[in-house]
Amino acid sequence: MSERLSEISARIDGIRQLGGVVNAMRGIAGARIQQARAELTAVDTYSAIIEQALGRALALMPSSAAGEGAAARGATALVVFAGEQGFAGAFSEKVLAAIAGEDKPVFLIGTRGATLAAERGIMPGWQRSMPSHSGGVPKLASDVVDALYERIARGAVHGVETVYAEAANSGELTIRRRQLLPLDRKAFSVKQEAVPPLVNLAPEELVFEITAEFLTARLTRAALHAFAAENQARMNAMAAARRDIDRRLADLEASFRRVRQEAITAEIVELAAGSAAAR
Repeated sequence: MSERLSEISARIDGIRQLGGVVNAMRGIAGARIQQARAELTAVDTYSAIIEQALGRALALMPSSAAGEGAAARGATALVVFAGEQGFAGAFSEKVLAAIAGEDKPVFLIGTRGATLAAERGIMPGWQRSMPSHSGGVPKLASDVVDALYERIARGAVHGVETVYAEAANSGELTIRRRQLLPLDRKAFSVKQEAVPPLVNLAPEELVFEITAEFLTARLTRAALHAFAAENQARMNAMAAARRDIDRRLADLEASFRRVRQEAITAEIVELAAGSAAAR
């Protein structure tokens, strides 16, 4: 009986330690979500400024020349933000399901997502890991833009779409898909100004340079959303694990009390029997 009590006690201690790990992971994920959402505000402001500048630059070009010259060659690349680590439930599976069966160049971000993509026969033409902290996201976005422009220059790519997860305040995840290239003039405030802006570059070159900044801003925004969404998925998974741990602890503690009571009862019976035999 004592051996059984010690076994149950050891299991209780082990599960409590696991609960401590789960709580720590939830805390880290929550802090990263808050940081990413705070940085999204700054990125949205920057993106709005770039889009306004791009709209003014597009107004300097003929409508037939803005973002349409490269549309005749190359494929549409998918920049996919999947999971970097485990313990995030089916986060990467949901993202990869959004591109299932598509024969397009894939720029994949996320180590865990790359492993699952290989299992599904998705072979990315370019792959990077997601930074462990949101401060590394702008550098990642810049690297993606450089890789995209290299393929655009070779004529391998003409269009770009992003695929990423976005987390609502309720914790629900939604898969988003956004077109970045070719530029859609209807998505920008393009209008002729009474006094044209003073520029030192040809309109085509100006649009080209601002488009690079536009891509960087949009990819940074998508990456931050994906970063926050993965950590939200991890929080959801850890919350479910915490509930399971609490349930198992309650069962084990009830078993411990029952076995202990049985041990006490057995000792009382044994003492009573010994006392009766002595008399």
